[in-house]
Amino acid sequence: MADNDPSEPKSATDWTESTFTDLRSRQSVRATFKLTDQCIEAISIVAAQLGIKQKSLFDHLFSDGQTLATIARKFQNSRLDAANRTQKTYVISRGALVSLEDAARAFNAPRDVLIELSVQRLLPVIVDERRRHTMRKAVFGRIHKHLQAGRKLLRETVAELGAQDVLADRLNTAMAVYENAFRHMGAFLEKSEGIETFEPDNYAKVDILFEEDD
Repeated sequence: MADNDPSEPKSATDWTESTFTDLRSRQSVRATFKLTDQCIEAISIVAAQLGIKQKSLFDHLFSDGQTLATIARKFQNSRLDAANRTQKTYVISRGALVSLEDAARAFNAPRDVLIELSVQRLLPVIVDERRRHTMRKAVFGRIHKHLQAGRKLLRETVAELGAQDVLADRLNTAMAVYENAFRHMGAFLEKSEGIETFEPDNYAKVDILFEEDD
Protein backbone atom coordinates (compact mmCIF):
# COMPACT_ATOMS: atom_id res chain seq x y z
CA MET A 1 0.00 0.00 0.00
CA ALA A 2 1.32 3.46 -0.88
CA ASP A 3 2.64 5.57 1.97
CA ASN A 4 0.19 8.41 1.27
CA ASP A 5 -2.87 6.24 0.71
CA PRO A 6 -5.72 8.19 2.40
CA SER A 7 -7.47 4.92 3.18
CA GLU A 8 -4.64 3.89 5.45
CA PRO A 9 -5.43 4.60 9.12
CA LYS A 10 -3.30 7.23 10.82
CA SER A 11 -0.58 5.91 13.05
CA ALA A 12 -0.65 6.70 16.76
CA THR A 13 2.16 9.19 16.19
CA ASP A 14 0.33 10.97 13.35
CA TRP A 15 -2.85 11.14 15.40
CA THR A 16 -1.00 12.53 18.43
CA GLU A 17 0.78 15.18 16.36
CA SER A 18 -2.48 16.19 14.64
CA THR A 19 -4.29 16.43 17.96
CA PHE A 20 -1.46 18.41 19.54
CA THR A 21 -1.42 20.86 16.62
CA ASP A 22 -5.19 21.33 16.84
CA LEU A 23 -5.14 21.87 20.58
CA ARG A 24 -2.23 24.28 20.32
CA SER A 25 -4.12 26.36 17.76
CA ARG A 26 -6.98 26.69 20.25
CA GLN A 27 -4.67 27.88 23.02
CA SER A 28 -5.52 31.36 24.31
CA VAL A 29 -2.98 34.12 23.90
CA ARG A 30 -3.10 37.87 24.47
CA ALA A 31 -2.69 40.22 21.54
CA THR A 32 -2.69 44.02 21.50
CA PHE A 33 -4.05 46.06 18.61
CA LYS A 34 -4.66 49.76 17.92
CA LEU A 35 -8.26 50.13 16.81
CA THR A 36 -10.86 52.85 16.40
CA ASP A 37 -13.34 53.27 19.23
CA GLN A 38 -16.13 52.23 16.86
CA CYS A 39 -14.37 48.95 16.12
CA ILE A 40 -13.81 48.20 19.80
CA GLU A 41 -17.45 48.99 20.53
CA ALA A 42 -18.68 46.86 17.62
CA ILE A 43 -16.70 43.85 18.84
CA SER A 44 -18.19 44.22 22.32
CA ILE A 45 -21.74 44.68 21.01
CA VAL A 46 -21.74 41.70 18.65
CA ALA A 47 -20.26 39.37 21.27
CA ALA A 48 -22.81 40.51 23.87
CA GLN A 49 -25.78 40.27 21.51
CA LEU A 50 -24.86 36.80 20.31
CA GLY A 51 -23.95 35.59 23.79
CA ILE A 52 -20.45 34.50 22.80
CA LYS A 53 -16.95 35.31 23.98
CA GLN A 54 -14.96 37.86 22.03
CA LYS A 55 -12.35 35.14 21.49
CA SER A 56 -14.94 33.07 19.62
CA LEU A 57 -15.82 36.11 17.51
CA PHE A 58 -12.18 36.54 16.49
CA ASP A 59 -11.99 32.84 15.64
CA HIS A 60 -14.96 33.29 13.31
CA LEU A 61 -13.57 36.42 11.67
CA PHE A 62 -10.08 35.07 11.06
CA SER A 63 -10.87 31.48 10.15
CA ASP A 64 -11.48 32.48 6.52
CA GLY A 65 -7.94 32.90 5.22
CA GLN A 66 -9.14 33.66 1.68
CA THR A 67 -11.19 36.66 2.82
CA LEU A 68 -8.31 37.93 4.94
CA ALA A 69 -6.00 37.65 1.95
CA THR A 70 -8.47 39.59 -0.22
CA ILE A 71 -8.60 42.41 2.32
CA ALA A 72 -4.84 42.40 2.84
CA ARG A 73 -4.17 42.54 -0.90
CA LYS A 74 -6.03 45.87 -1.12
CA PHE A 75 -3.75 47.41 1.49
CA GLN A 76 -0.48 45.87 0.41
CA ASN A 77 2.68 47.76 1.47
CA SER A 78 0.70 50.40 3.37
CA ARG A 79 1.40 51.96 6.75
CA LEU A 80 -1.43 52.77 9.14
CA ASP A 81 -1.68 56.13 10.87
CA ALA A 82 -2.00 55.43 14.59
CA ALA A 83 -3.84 58.69 15.31
CA ASN A 84 -7.35 58.46 16.77
CA ARG A 85 -6.87 54.82 17.68
CA THR A 86 -6.94 53.13 21.05
CA GLN A 87 -4.61 50.38 22.19
CA LYS A 88 -6.67 47.36 23.21
CA THR A 89 -5.59 43.90 24.38
CA TYR A 90 -7.76 40.89 23.59
CA VAL A 91 -7.68 37.21 24.43
CA ILE A 92 -7.54 35.39 21.11
CA SER A 93 -6.78 31.83 20.04
CA ARG A 94 -3.28 31.16 18.79
CA GLY A 95 -4.69 29.80 15.52
CA ALA A 96 -6.70 32.99 14.82
CA LEU A 97 -3.70 35.18 15.59
CA VAL A 98 -1.43 33.14 13.34
CA SER A 99 -3.98 33.37 10.51
CA LEU A 100 -4.21 37.14 10.94
CA GLU A 101 -0.45 37.63 11.08
CA ASP A 102 0.17 35.33 8.11
CA ALA A 103 -2.18 37.43 5.93
CA ALA A 104 -0.63 40.69 7.15
CA ARG A 105 2.89 39.40 6.55
CA ALA A 106 2.14 37.92 3.13
CA PHE A 107 0.95 41.26 1.76
CA ASN A 108 2.85 43.59 4.11
CA ALA A 109 -0.52 44.97 5.17
CA PRO A 110 -1.38 46.60 8.53
CA ARG A 111 -2.75 44.00 10.91
CA ASP A 112 -5.08 46.52 12.53
CA VAL A 113 -6.69 47.37 9.17
CA LEU A 114 -7.48 43.70 8.63
CA ILE A 115 -9.28 43.70 11.96
CA GLU A 116 -11.16 46.94 11.26
CA LEU A 117 -12.46 45.73 7.91
CA SER A 118 -13.20 42.24 9.20
CA VAL A 119 -15.32 43.74 11.98
CA GLN A 120 -17.10 46.01 9.49
CA ARG A 121 -18.32 42.83 7.79
CA LEU A 122 -20.42 42.31 10.96
CA LEU A 123 -22.41 45.51 10.47
CA PRO A 124 -25.44 43.68 8.99
CA VAL A 125 -25.51 41.59 12.17
CA ILE A 126 -25.53 44.75 14.30
CA VAL A 127 -28.30 46.31 12.20
CA ASP A 128 -30.43 43.19 12.65
CA GLU A 129 -29.65 42.99 16.38
CA ARG A 130 -30.61 46.66 16.90
CA ARG A 131 -34.01 45.87 15.44
CA ARG A 132 -34.33 42.78 17.63
CA HIS A 133 -33.19 44.73 20.70
CA THR A 134 -36.04 47.21 20.21
CA MET A 135 -38.51 44.33 19.86
CA ARG A 136 -37.07 42.59 22.93
CA LYS A 137 -37.53 45.73 25.05
CA ALA A 138 -41.17 45.95 24.01
CA VAL A 139 -41.75 42.26 24.82
CA PHE A 140 -39.89 42.67 28.11
CA GLY A 141 -42.33 45.40 29.08
CA ARG A 142 -45.26 43.03 28.49
CA ILE A 143 -43.47 40.29 30.44
CA HIS A 144 -43.05 42.70 33.35
CA LYS A 145 -46.78 43.40 33.42
CA HIS A 146 -47.49 39.68 33.29
CA LEU A 147 -45.07 39.09 36.17
CA GLN A 148 -46.73 41.80 38.24
CA ALA A 149 -50.09 40.08 37.67
CA GLY A 150 -48.52 36.81 38.79
CA ARG A 151 -47.18 38.41 41.96
CA LYS A 152 -50.64 39.76 42.75
CA LEU A 153 -52.21 36.35 42.12
CA LEU A 154 -49.69 34.70 44.45
CA ARG A 155 -50.47 37.17 47.23
CA GLU A 156 -54.19 36.56 46.79
CA THR A 157 -53.74 32.78 46.73
CA VAL A 158 -51.69 32.80 49.93
CA ALA A 159 -54.22 35.09 51.61
CA GLU A 160 -57.14 32.82 50.68
CA LEU A 161 -55.59 29.35 51.05
CA GLY A 162 -52.56 29.87 53.26
CA ALA A 163 -48.88 29.56 52.36
CA GLN A 164 -48.82 25.81 53.10
CA ASP A 165 -51.62 24.94 50.70
CA VAL A 166 -50.50 22.80 47.77
CA LEU A 167 -51.71 25.31 45.17
CA ALA A 168 -50.06 28.23 46.93
CA ASP A 169 -46.85 26.24 47.32
CA ARG A 170 -46.74 25.21 43.65
CA LEU A 171 -47.58 28.74 42.49
CA ASN A 172 -44.86 30.12 44.74
CA THR A 173 -42.35 27.71 43.18
CA ALA A 174 -43.45 28.69 39.68
CA MET A 175 -43.19 32.39 40.50
CA ALA A 176 -39.68 31.91 41.90
CA VAL A 177 -38.60 30.43 38.57
CA TYR A 178 -40.36 33.27 36.74
CA GLU A 179 -38.64 35.91 38.91
CA ASN A 180 -35.25 34.35 38.23
CA ALA A 181 -35.87 34.23 34.47
CA PHE A 182 -37.05 37.85 34.54
CA ARG A 183 -33.83 38.95 36.28
CA HIS A 184 -31.74 37.17 33.65
CA MET A 185 -33.73 38.78 30.83
CA GLY A 186 -33.28 42.20 32.41
CA ALA A 187 -29.54 41.64 32.84
CA PHE A 188 -29.23 40.66 29.18
CA LEU A 189 -31.05 43.78 28.01
CA GLU A 190 -28.97 45.97 30.30
CA LYS A 191 -25.78 44.41 28.95
CA SER A 192 -27.03 45.10 25.42
CA GLU A 193 -27.81 48.78 25.96
CA GLY A 194 -24.70 49.83 24.04
CA ILE A 195 -26.33 48.83 20.78
CA GLU A 196 -28.93 51.59 21.21
CA THR A 197 -26.39 54.38 20.67
CA PHE A 198 -24.10 52.58 18.23
CA GLU A 199 -24.58 53.85 14.68
CA PRO A 200 -23.58 51.21 12.09
CA ASP A 201 -23.66 53.77 9.27
CA ASN A 202 -21.11 55.95 11.05
CA TYR A 203 -18.74 53.03 11.54
CA ALA A 204 -19.08 52.06 7.89
CA LYS A 205 -17.87 55.55 7.00
CA VAL A 206 -14.80 55.46 9.26
CA ASP A 207 -11.79 56.65 7.30
CA ILE A 208 -8.75 54.40 7.50
CA LEU A 209 -5.87 56.89 7.38
CA PHE A 210 -2.41 56.00 6.24
CA GLU A 211 0.93 57.65 6.83
CA GLU A 212 2.35 59.53 3.90
CA ASP A 213 5.63 58.31 2.50
CA ASP A 214 8.62 60.43 3.38
